[in-house]
Amino acid sequence: MPMKALSTLTLAAALALGASTNASARSLRIEVNGLVCAFCADGITRAFKKEPAAAEVFVSLENKLVAVQLKDGADIADATATKLLTDAGYTVVGIERTDATVSEIKAEVSGD
Repeated sequence: MPMKALSTLTLAAALALGASTNASARSLRIEVNGLVCAFCADGITRAFKKEPAAAEVFVSLENKLVAVQLKDGADIADATATKLLTDAGYTVVGIERTDATVSEIKAEVSGD
């Protein structure tokens, strides 16, 4: 098989795998440094709510956590989430995709 065809096949397989992984996640859990006040939380919430794929947003200042629940079948790329946060002056420590809802994440971090 020619190298170009193999590269195209490999890229297509990687994209298909990535799409199926992303589509199955219900929420993004994003660890963020620089969260210090309610103004921070409000700005982040408004920024993510402009994203068509975002259904619900939760910001925990105490846990340095932003949770974004995704609409069914929708996704927000890690690069997009990172850009939203870094453009606002925050540092993204890590992004995790999870099957938990924002309500479940809230309960987990509040100890309920």
